[in-house]
Amino acid sequence: MTEVTRREILKIGLAGSGAIVATGLGFDVAVAESTKVKQSLRISGATESHSVCPYCAVGCALLTYTRKAANGSVQLLQIEGDPDSPVNEGRLCPKGATAMQLAISPRRVEAPLYRAPGASDWRKVTWDFMLDKIAQNIKASRDATFVTVDGNGNTVNRCEGIAFAGGAAFSSEEGYLATKLMRGLGLVHLEQQARV
Repeated sequence: MTEVTRREILKIGLAGSGAIVATGLGFDVAVAESTKVKQSLRISGATESHSVCPYCAVGCALLTYTRKAANGSVQLLQIEGDPDSPVNEGRLCPKGATAMQLAISPRRVEAPLYRAPGASDWRKVTWDFMLDKIAQNIKASRDATFVTVDGNGNTVNRCEGIAFAGGAAFSSEEGYLATKLMRGLGLVHLEQQARV
């Protein structure tokens, strides 16, 4: 019969306790290894580029992984938070986490669509047509709802029939320009979606 020393009992006990604790915390070595292998296969040989999330003005850093496809086009493989960024430290909000869908979603609309009044379906139109249509609608709404004098006889020169909501991805300069343009049209209902 072999003798077991106190030191061996301690080693076995500590190893067993460590395994029980690791298993109790949900750590599975096989799953961790398989995930690591899958990740390395998916982006192995890919070009890593740094980018910034387009959704708000916080400026969270992104890492994008691309690879050249056989036909010469560039294929986007993955977008994730940059762990080296002092802004987001690799974390992304729910909007930023869906940045991949902004680029490759099959549901993404890539051309302007127009549905004429009374029509039941949308049709593709040119950007020139769409911009002209928007300008015509803004002019018609402004002309119909422009108020020059309020009920007390004060000159107000305001347009009450149009509202403007600015995007959170606006830079300060774009926000300033949009506000000046809208105020020039007489709009009083302005909102900036700068909250995340």
